[in-house]
Amino acid sequence: MKSRSLSLLLALFLLVIAVTGASAQDSVKVEIYFPIAVDSPITEILQGYADAYMADNPNVEVVWSFEGGYGDVKNRLLTVAEGGGELPALAIMLATDIYDLRNAEVIQPLDGYASEEYLADFTPTWLSNSYYDYDGDGTQELYGIPFQRSTVLLYYNADLLTEAGLAVPSNWEELATAAQALTTDSRQGILVPNSWPYWVFQPFVAGAGENIVSDSDVEVFFDTPAVVDALQYWVDLYNVYHATPVGVQSNWGDAPGALVDGAAAMIVHSSGSMRTILDNADFTVGVMGIPGKDGGQYTVTGGGNLYMTAGIDDATAQATWAFVEWLTQPERTVDWSIQTGYYNTRSSGFDLDAWKEYAGANPQADEARASVDFAAREFSVQSLGDVRDVFHAEILAVLNGELEPAAAMAAAQEQADQILSIFK
Repeated sequence: MKSRSLSLLLALFLLVIAVTGASAQDSVKVEIYFPIAVDSPITEILQGYADAYMADNPNVEVVWSFEGGYGDVKNRLLTVAEGGGELPALAIMLATDIYDLRNAEVIQPLDGYASEEYLADFTPTWLSNSYYDYDGDGTQELYGIPFQRSTVLLYYNADLLTEAGLAVPSNWEELATAAQALTTDSRQGILVPNSWPYWVFQPFVAGAGENIVSDSDVEVFFDTPAVVDALQYWVDLYNVYHATPVGVQSNWGDAPGALVDGAAAMIVHSSGSMRTILDNADFTVGVMGIPGKDGGQYTVTGGGNLYMTAGIDDATAQATWAFVEWLTQPERTVDWSIQTGYYNTRSSGFDLDAWKEYAGANPQADEARASVDFAAREFSVQSLGDVRDVFHAEILAVLNGELEPAAAMAAAQEQADQILSIFK
């Protein structure tokens, strides 16, 4: 009898070991590199999603790895790949980085994972930034899933405009004169963060009648009247109107707080900072696209997509895609939008009660959403990093008073054309 009991205990022990071993063997780690580029509690929100997912999927460990800004995430990924290190399963990187990432072979296509039904519910504007035009022959491969998407907005203190008897600016002249009128010893009329200039600069160029890119991935338009006019306008905001700090301003992270605290009357910033601004402002916050030179509103798309890295094993890839699908369900994309200001990327999400209630209480959310309809294509070309560096360097030289706009943009065009020539 004793021998039989020992045998049963041994069998039970072996069974527990087998089950535990199988569970450990089936466990999958999904590591995700992510940036923070707006004034919102991004880390806490993302960790909340991970905890909720892991509670229902105990064999999956979701690990968020903060790497800095967008550029830091990309550089980290490329550095790890070049060094032969272990890549994360997923990364949130700029939608515009798709060409550099695909050419470096650090991301993999997602056509085999995403169903037509799943993709059909994404807002077309966002999904259009997710494909790589393979060899320029019209064949497209899906590499990015829209998630952390945004546009450039003008945020303004509507109460200050009313008190000063000023209308909401509808063109460049009105924007500059309003900013000038609202400038005091303790308050800037407008802040336009310009140390990473291309994104916030593009709407001004579009407002002058052009864009710096077309649908082509090998062509840029830097040396044009619209670009020169827009760059001169930036310089005039401080040299002529004295409505913004002089020169290059590394105040991207500080600008939302400056608006909220009353240190700025208007700021140009990402839609992704909306929730923090609305939650903390004790005045009526106005949001709109950037006024055009002669009227209208202008913006460009922006923000990041979810990219699955190349070379991960099949089990990790399957687990990663399952998490991507879960993370981008309409309930989550609406919650993400409400908590941050980044846009809900799923069309059906706007029919959810959560969105309707939020937008009803915060009409700025729908006003910002309307900017997606007139957003121009963001700066994205082959060898984007190199071309963007050239563009940035020349703009910064102008803002620092080292070059005139026309000369700087002629130099930028020449250098960019040389870089892109190998892709033509």
